[in-house]
Amino acid sequence: MSNSTIRVILVAYPDSFRLDEAKSLVESAAQTNTRTASTIHGYQIIKTFTQKYLNHSKYGIGSGKAEEIKEFVRESKSDKIIVDEHLTSRQIHNLENLTHVPVIDRERLILDIFNSRATTTEAKLQIELAEIKYEMPRVRENAKLTPGSRERPGKGGMGEFSVDVKFRDLKRQMSFIKEKLEDAKRKRHLYQQQRVKTGMPVVSLLGYTSSGKTTLFNLLTNENKETSSSLFTTLSTTTRSLRLYDRNDAVVLLTDTIGFISRLPAYMIDAFKSTLEESLAADLILLFIDCSEEEIEHIRRKYSSCWDVLDELKVDRSKVFVILSKSDGIPAERIDEIANDLQISDPIVISSKTGYGIHKLKKMMANHLIRLAISIPNS
Repeated sequence: MSNSTIRVILVAYPDSFRLDEAKSLVESAAQTNTRTASTIHGYQIIKTFTQKYLNHSKYGIGSGKAEEIKEFVRESKSDKIIVDEHLTSRQIHNLENLTHVPVIDRERLILDIFNSRATTTEAKLQIELAEIKYEMPRVRENAKLTPGSRERPGKGGMGEFSVDVKFRDLKRQMSFIKEKLEDAKRKRHLYQQQRVKTGMPVVSLLGYTSSGKTTLFNLLTNENKETSSSLFTTLSTTTRSLRLYDRNDAVVLLTDTIGFISRLPAYMIDAFKSTLEESLAADLILLFIDCSEEEIEHIRRKYSSCWDVLDELKVDRSKVFVILSKSDGIPAERIDEIANDLQISDPIVISSKTGYGIHKLKKMMANHLIRLAISIPNS
């Protein structure tokens, strides 16, 4: 296997939260390529340009900034430009023509990460659906930008444009994928009905991507799911049984699923909606917040982003409990500061690394389920 590095220019907003997240996405894409490609490609950010507004009509970025980037590309021989915002096909086309290097936007970057990290059939279908929804608004615009792509050649093609054929093919693919996802949903519904008959309660782990959900899942269930500091390590739902306490071997089902991220487009949330709905139908939801973050503003914005998704999916707030994770080495006063800022009374503070707070977490889970009059069966 050969090694090569893709030298990229990152264009992002100047505020530290968005900038840090953009860099994390680029790093995650690089790590993804390293694991999966036959030729190893690592992204190296050689320059970061920031701009307050990334919604200018011609390039997304302003014309002056675009010229500045063009000059830097020429001098540095950069390979690619990544813009941390949604761009139209025309904006990408204009910026590529100006700089003579490929340009990808935030949504394309996230889809690339999703594509190479999906392992289950359903996750792959969900990402295919998101890909089509990303592509459809761009089909007609791309046709206008590509010379000679308008009228379909050959018999029966008179008056029919290639863009119409492409659009129809995408709609056909979308219908096929939706049918497959509906089949998967029906199977999950049957499983849920069987679970209801057994009376086994379900506890879901939700939260921002890379907040420590999967690490706790592995600790509690003796699983070995991949964990990483990179974003979107988990893309599919995994459910395992968990004994809450040894006294009478009470068992619940513990579910780990995809993490959230800020500014995730609605069509991506919609593509994963059936999987998320399964998690949100749980009897208890543990919402993870990484309290090892240095900037409390970052913690606040991640917390808000999680609730945006939960509210959009109409989750019952009464069954959501906030977990402050990755607490090892964090002073008690810092934990109090975070809890006060997020207006969380008596939060559960844990460290999956040291085991701190795990007994208290299990006790809380059992007490909540008992209050709901949900019997916890023995194994």
